[in-house]
Amino acid sequence: MTQSVSTKPLSSACDAGPKRVLLLAGTSEARALAESLAANPRVAGVASLAGRTSAPLTLALPTRVGGFGGVEGLEHYLSAERITHVIDATHPFAAQMSANAQAACAALGLPLIVYARAPWRREAQDRWIEVADNAAAVQALGVTPRRVFLTTGRQGVADFRAAPQHRYLLRVIEPPETSDLPPVCEVISARGPFTCRDEMALMRERRIDIVVSKNSGGPLTYAKIEAARTLELPVVMIRPPRREGVAVVHDLDAAMASLGL
Repeated sequence: MTQSVSTKPLSSACDAGPKRVLLLAGTSEARALAESLAANPRVAGVASLAGRTSAPLTLALPTRVGGFGGVEGLEHYLSAERITHVIDATHPFAAQMSANAQAACAALGLPLIVYARAPWRREAQDRWIEVADNAAAVQALGVTPRRVFLTTGRQGVADFRAAPQHRYLLRVIEPPETSDLPPVCEVISARGPFTCRDEMALMRERRIDIVVSKNSGGPLTYAKIEAARTLELPVVMIRPPRREGVAVVHDLDAAMASLGL
């Protein structure tokens, strides 16, 4: 069900001046961008969160929570709120929302900028097994039972039920449905940032054999990659979806500049 909560609608008093910006949020980069937008008198902005986390961190902009109702629903919202610019700063793996934003903006002729984290780059000492998706990650774990540190979040964890021979340590912000978990799975709830020392201690304590991660970029969870490198553990690295046909920036200044600010 689509749920929408707006703490402060975009004011019609701003129609002639400030740019009316919809910020699709959900990342630390989006929070920083929201602060810059809120502080700029030339912007009338609103942020949107998907609502997958029950207690999201507060944003500096008026915030709506919940889906739009697909491409058509988003088009209606953009038209009704007279949005002039859209910035997609969602998680790199929020492929459906990004696709909807691209389709809606194209239909309405609105400018769309993707503000995305640069993906992590493999270093010489890394033992990455790069794959396209969860199904390929499951295959990469192999048939021999292993202790797996699963750091891909709760979305899609049920895919790993296809490899029940492994013992999983799943780290999430919020726990998934019990029915989605592999048969042998310990769940710990934690939100980054993490330190390399703590990640190494966790991997040693749980005797982890292999790490599964999405290549989501950014510093908040990179410590697990550093820890795996130091401990010489393999990492099954899921590549982010490709972004095509849309302008992508990787820093705050470039995101603001895309609005002419």
